[in-house]
Amino acid sequence: MASSCLLFDENLSPRLPTALKPLFEASQHVRDVGLKGKTDQEIWRFAADQGFAIVTKDDDFRGMSLLYGAPPKVIWLIIGNTSTAEIVALLTASAKAVQAFLADPSTALLTIRKG
Repeated sequence: MASSCLLFDENLSPRLPTALKPLFEASQHVRDVGLKGKTDQEIWRFAADQGFAIVTKDDDFRGMSLLYGAPPKVIWLIIGNTSTAEIVALLTASAKAVQAFLADPSTALLTIRKG
C-alpha cells in the first residue's frame, strides 16, 4: 500500500485531502470517488481494492477492522466535534505514526485521539 493513500470517510470534511496533500498526496474523500451515500461495506471494498486506508470517526469501520483485518487499514479518529483545522493539525502532528502504521503489514487499526 502506498504510504500516502488515505480515504476520508463522509463524516470528515471533503477539504481534508487538499489540506493534507503535502503529507498524504494521493488521498481522496469518499465524495470525490463516487462513494457519497454508499454503505460501509462498499467503501470498505473500494478502499481494499484501490489500496486506500480509511480515515474515519465511525466506530463501524473500527469494528470491521477488528473483525476482518486489513486490507484496508483503518485510522480511527476519536476526536468528538472538532474543526477541520484541528483535524489537519492532529494528522500533521501524527504524520510519522500514520506513515509507520501504513508501512507495517502486521497492523490493521490505528487509533488517534484528540488531546
